Amino acid sequence: MSRICSITKAKPVKGTRILRSGKAKKKGGIGTHVTANTPRTFQPNLKTKRIFVPELKRYVTVKLTARALKTINKNGAYTSLKEAGVI
Repeated sequence: MSRICSITKAKPVKGTRILRSGKAKKKGGIGTHVTANTPRTFQPNLKTKRIFVPELKRYVTVKLTARALKTINKNGAYTSLKEAGVI
């Protein structure tokens, strides 16, 4: 399975890690300078959860981000999953 949230559709995003060297000017140095830009990926905070849906009277296993779990707690399992097209 891919690393994509079922509700928010969050997926890995590409970015860079910036390496800096030198001493800050306010600490008595000549300033920090960028020495390298390293490519990296930002991964979503995914959890595999088994959620009980009372309207269907069954459990549904979905891969969710932590933010999607908060959305389910707020709006309810059935409405959130239905709106996302999972059920």
